[in-house]
Amino acid sequence: MANNKQIIFSKGERETLHKVLAARRDMRHFVSGSSVSADVMDRLFAAAHLAPSVGLMQPWRFIQVQNDQVRKDIAMLVDEEIKATANEIGLRKSEFLKLKLEGVRTCAQLVAVVLAPDDGTILGRRTLPRETALCSAACAIENMWLAARAENIGLGWVSLFDPKKLGALLHCPKEALPIALLCIGPVHEFYEKPMLVQEGWRDEKPLAGMLFEDRWPIEGEVQ
Repeated sequence: MANNKQIIFSKGERETLHKVLAARRDMRHFVSGSSVSADVMDRLFAAAHLAPSVGLMQPWRFIQVQNDQVRKDIAMLVDEEIKATANEIGLRKSEFLKLKLEGVRTCAQLVAVVLAPDDGTILGRRTLPRETALCSAACAIENMWLAARAENIGLGWVSLFDPKKLGALLHCPKEALPIALLCIGPVHEFYEKPMLVQEGWRDEKPLAGMLFEDRWPIEGEVQ
């Protein structure tokens, strides 16, 4: 294996990386009856496992859902949360219910990402123990997302579920926390824009409004 210090990336490789970043989409529409090979899934999990983690705690755990009944039970949990969310949306409830918010039933592969019970790591976590674990696991999910896009298959992160109910369904330890359902598989096409933008639910905010110097700006101040 080459020493990382000796790896120099070319301009073309940098452009490819940024192309993949820009092309990533949170996918909800999958090709029914399709499949993803074991080799591709192995590469996705390997990419996820390359993610950084605070204190090298590597808190991510992945549960591949292979049983049809378990998938159906998960889909029912998602349906419950969609209804509960709709009831809190208010004036946009009918608009919300028209959105395609999950692909649990149609994706080729369904993976639950679970935050493992805390292993006691202190380094870098003393003041933000749960937050650093969540951020570390999110890095693993992002790695997997980008790897999936590079494989030309879709991935959607579903968070519409009650974590306690999902944890019980998947027989997770009491201290573990399910944080994501990843729907993975071939898609007919990738969205031209993020789906919520494409469907008129929300507009993207520009980076300029999120980049500050030295301090958080006073309300109304232009930096």
